[in-house]
This record gives sequence, structure tokens and C-alpha cells, in this order.
Amino acid sequence: MYVLYHHPFSQHSRRVVSLLAEAQLPFELRHVALDKGEHNSPDFLRINPNHQVPTLLDGDIKIHESNSILRYLCLKHNLTDWYPTAWRARAAVEQWLDWNQCRLSSAVIDIVLNTVFLGEAGDKAAIGRGRTRLQELEPIVEDALTAQQYLAGQRPTIADLSLASNVFQLKLADVTFGGPKTRDWFKGMHDIEGFRRSLPTL
Repeated sequence: MYVLYHHPFSQHSRRVVSLLAEAQLPFELRHVALDKGEHNSPDFLRINPNHQVPTLLDGDIKIHESNSILRYLCLKHNLTDWYPTAWRARAAVEQWLDWNQCRLSSAVIDIVLNTVFLGEAGDKAAIGRGRTRLQELEPIVEDALTAQQYLAGQRPTIADLSLASNVFQLKLADVTFGGPKTRDWFKGMHDIEGFRRSLPTL
């Protein structure tokens, strides 16, 4: 039984829940009350010194970073549909996992943290910076989805689960991401039961 330290409004947690649920792997969620500062408590810092979620426990193995957790689960359980072994598809998955984390994630955090969670105390300059960055990033995803249904080909992979968790996060701030191809892709992600199960109650 996997143990996942989690918060429902953490997009990084939700992408892991999506895969665990879709692959029908047994797991237990342990809620970390970010709104009460539990992620900075001494007890939680012994679990994750980065004071972030998610963290996955698999016996005495502990993994912090969400995309690394996705890779670990796929490799351990031979989930080659989600993490393909063909080099072209694997390269695309790796590229989009890193792109999502290194390029899109910071814009999402700038917008959602300062709009939704900090409210009037939010940094307006950060919101503007994030929205400007989205204008640059949206065409990249739209172009990638012009010739294929998903980021790495004709079926969803962990790259799609990772990116879709960020796109859903933007919806919390009433931000629609991308053009028509991207919107069709995101709508299709809701057909994946594991993705639906990961979503918070709004």
C-alpha cells in the first residue's frame, strides 16, 4: 500500500493521484493541512524537508518530486502505456514533464497563488508576470497538439497527467489555457477516470 502525503488543491499531488487511481494501485492519502502550516511543522519536515507535497512512501523508499513519483510508479509496475519505451515517445514524455515543471509551473503558481489563495494580499506584479508568460507558452502546447491527440502521440501518458494538473489549477483563477486544440485535449483528459478522481471538490 502506497502512502501519499497530499493536499487536494496541490496540482503536484493530484497528478500522482491520477496515476495511482487510473493504474488501480493501492494507496492511502494523508492530508497535509497547508492552510494551517502543517507543511512547516517539525513532524512533516522529517517526511519532506522541502516542506512541500506530495511525498510518496513505498515501504522504506521515500520520493518527493511529483514527476519523479510518476516515473517511479511506471517503472516499478511496468506501466508502459503511461511511460512508453519507444525512444521517440519516451523523449517526448520526458521533454513535456520537464517543460511543464520548468516553464509552465512557475506561471501557474504566480497566477493561482496570488489570485486565489492570497487574495487581497496577493502580488499583482506576479499575477501580471504569470499571465504574460502564459501568452508565450500557450502556442507551444497548441502547436504540439495540432498533429496528434496527446503530447507524446495518440494516447495519454504521464506527461498529459502532469500538464493537465496545471491547466486545471489555472481554472481555479478563472484562466482558460490555450487554443481550441488545447481545450479539446483538456476536455478529453476528463474522460480518464483517474484524472477525474484526483480533482478537488470546488
